[in-house]
Formats: sequence, C-alpha cells, structure tokens
Amino acid sequence: MIHAAHVSCYVWSKVGSPANVARGEWQCARVYATLGHAEPALWHARRCLEVTEAGGDGFEDWDLPGAQQAMAHAHLAAGDPEEATSWAALARENLARVQDPEDRELIGSQIAELGF
Repeated sequence: MIHAAHVSCYVWSKVGSPANVARGEWQCARVYATLGHAEPALWHARRCLEVTEAGGDGFEDWDLPGAQQAMAHAHLAAGDPEEATSWAALARENLARVQDPEDRELIGSQIAELGF
C-alpha cells in the first residue's frame, strides 16, 4: 500500500496539475494514518494542505475539506484527538460548500470514520 501510494504521488508530481499533487499527498497521508505511522502521515497531510491552500489548476470544491480530514486522520494516528477534532470540525465546515452530493457524501464518510 505504501509503495503504491508513493508511486502514484511521484507520477502525479511529474505530470499532473497542482490538484493532482495535493491528491497524491492526500493518498500517502491516508495510507500512513491507516497503518498508524503518525510521522509520515502528518508530513504528507501537511504537504497536501499546503499545496491545496496554494491553489492552482484542477482544484475542486472538495479538495480543501479533503485535505483537512487528512490532517484530522494524521493527528488521530499521532495520538492527538484534540487536534484531530479541530481539523474534523474545519473539514465539516468546508464540506457544506461542496456542491456535488456524491462528493459531499464521500468526504463526509471519511470524516465520520474518525468517530467524533
């Protein structure tokens, strides 16, 4: 899983838009968080958020709450539920701006996985 996420992230960093780069970082963050590897999860989640906030080509309205929920998952993996809760709240707040119901449902379900 880790290798596949890194390969995807690398390829998109070479041929993709800024949005593709952010999504590759998101994927790495989620894999590491899922596996309980807090330090790389936080690194990739921060990078995802940084690229997303910088903006550029290809971003959609769901990218920001997606990056924020990656931060929440990474902080939960790091054993910091308070910080994770803060990021989850930001993600929920920005989720309200997502126009497509399917996108909203997908990101919402990822936030709900946090359990708070």
